Amino acid sequence: MSETVADYLLERLRDWGVEQVFAYPGDGINGIVAAFGKAGNRPVFIQARHEEMAAFEAVGYAKFSGQVGVCVATSGPGAIHLLNGLYDAKLDHVPVVAVVGQTARTARGGSYQQEVDLQALFKDVASEYLVQVDVPEQLPNALDRAIRTAVARQAPTVVIIPADVQELPYSPPKHEFKHVPSSPPSDPVSIAVPAEAELVRAAELVNAGERVAILVGQGARGASDEVRALADLTGGGVAKALLGKDVLSDELPYVTGSIGLLGTRPSYEMMRDCDTLVIVGSNFPYSQFLPEYGKARAVQIDVDGRNMGLRYPVESTLLGDSGGTLRALLPLVRRKEDRSWRAKVERDVEQWWDVMAKQAAVAADPVNPMRIVSELSARVPEDAIVTADSGSAVNWYARQLRMRGTMRGSLSGTLATMGAAVPYAIGAKFAHPDRPVVALVGDGAMQMNGLAELLTLARYRHLWADQRCVVCVFHNNDLNQVTWELRGMGGAPKFEESQSLPEFDYAGFARGIGLEGIAVDDPDDLGPAWDRALTADLPVVLDVRCDPDIPPIPPHATFDQLKSVTEAVLRGDPDAWDVVVKGLWTKSREFLG
Repeated sequence: MSETVADYLLERLRDWGVEQVFAYPGDGINGIVAAFGKAGNRPVFIQARHEEMAAFEAVGYAKFSGQVGVCVATSGPGAIHLLNGLYDAKLDHVPVVAVVGQTARTARGGSYQQEVDLQALFKDVASEYLVQVDVPEQLPNALDRAIRTAVARQAPTVVIIPADVQELPYSPPKHEFKHVPSSPPSDPVSIAVPAEAELVRAAELVNAGERVAILVGQGARGASDEVRALADLTGGGVAKALLGKDVLSDELPYVTGSIGLLGTRPSYEMMRDCDTLVIVGSNFPYSQFLPEYGKARAVQIDVDGRNMGLRYPVESTLLGDSGGTLRALLPLVRRKEDRSWRAKVERDVEQWWDVMAKQAAVAADPVNPMRIVSELSARVPEDAIVTADSGSAVNWYARQLRMRGTMRGSLSGTLATMGAAVPYAIGAKFAHPDRPVVALVGDGAMQMNGLAELLTLARYRHLWADQRCVVCVFHNNDLNQVTWELRGMGGAPKFEESQSLPEFDYAGFARGIGLEGIAVDDPDDLGPAWDRALTADLPVVLDVRCDPDIPPIPPHATFDQLKSVTEAVLRGDPDAWDVVVKGLWTKSREFLG
């Protein structure tokens, strides 16, 4: 039997070291599905419950492995379903390759079943590289370039292969006119470093400052040692964009935590009061949380020149790899002997963690959601991977979870889509099958798609050396983040028809599909429940009934925002009394200590 295009596709993926693809079948990829059978399921076909989940799993795998994630979907609706996950990859700068089926060439243009203009569909999300393979000789170059581009540009790419092309006999490109060859898979390593003159200018700017603030994003992940060295030399503090939460340990006394709407008061005050800002590998978009224009001089280090000066007026731009650039910069930076700024930052950080502990201890009905993450933070393994979903749960992930050791964490940072945490966790388990994983998920996200994807978790858990994967559900029967946004931004009361969720037994569902389910409705049971979940020998759903009226008030909440919440209450919010009492009491912990 001759080798088909689909057979060669899988062979080439194996050559690239791809061990699994996240996918869902359909007749537009029948040739590829058949090839998996002939290849002994190598790479492993991981069947998600929905193509969107397959894309998210590829994103999660790529985020936590540092390797390209691969997803496969059929034509028409399958291809359309990939879009949300691929946009998540695009906006968070993650290397993902999607292989997509298409209507047979003989039927194209005839309004055939599932015929969709995929070139138009993917034009924006795969703007770095999008190609349709129409003849077998195209395939090596198309696939290789898609992978290389995804890695080089940290972006999603798409390869479209029509159904009939998948089943054609494979023939390689020839050494002749209008054929394009390719090269064997490779993993080139290069470290770009700015010119000496640019480094000297940046060092002069940093040396002139007295109150240095460092902001790190996910682009600094491979430069944690260098960031610590810079902080030590300058006596500065380090704030973390949400996607860079795992760059530095929160046990370092000068790490001020997250920045922005979900950030901490020490980060807010450090940015407000600093005179020098060093941005390392971050494209944090909310400039209102950075120093006021003109009050701080800034240096930016980024591997992508398109990001330079995009968020803040910077005087020195260092185009290069974060680690290599900092290693070249550090010998030029003088150690600051005056440590009064550092001392202030460390006092603020210490007080903040004390405030977080007291806020988590505020009485609630039945469980304070902050306590859920506070109890996790006290006992999470140092090699754990934590994913968080969009919604109010991300507030507690951002503020209450203390990173330490080799912990990793991520979420849909820029797209901020609901429903990513569970498939991210599955992707993380395939990236690191020997490490525990925790997903922090609101009940809205669980009802949207997390419940179905628990079936995927149950199906493939036997492939992982360490089966610990805890899906913690913040069970409050409310689309809580939007409820608070209605109150805080528009002064509108909670609208029950849009915000209230149907009741569901998440722990019972988990037990019904062969996982462990633990239900908690007493705050005193929360710690032991985490202990049990984190030491289980199979995945666990931790179903915690928590109070929807504990407000995710930013540490820098403005008078207008607090006024809007009050107005919402006065306009007939159904939870008015709890909102006022618990909101004021929680906020008071910040000021009263």
